[in-house]
Amino acid sequence: VKGIEKYGLPVVHMATVVPISLTIGANRIIWHRYPLPLGDPPQGETDSYKLRLAMVRRALKALQTPVEGQTVFEK
Repeated sequence: VKGIEKYGLPVVHMATVVPISLTIGANRIIWHRYPLPLGDPPQGETDSYKLRLAMVRRALKALQTPVEGQTVFEK
């Protein structure tokens, strides 16, 4: 994350365990409650798709948000 950002490219780190993201130095962290990074298989494919789409939208919004240091985006 830090290696990419040093070239001026903002990065969003999607995580279920925020302390790990904080430890590696991610500046924009998207937290979500599901045990898998981008989905929830028991919900079925349609609902998992909706979840992934919402995560991507949150990530794009986080990329557009100026931050000073580490910021966790919960919703």
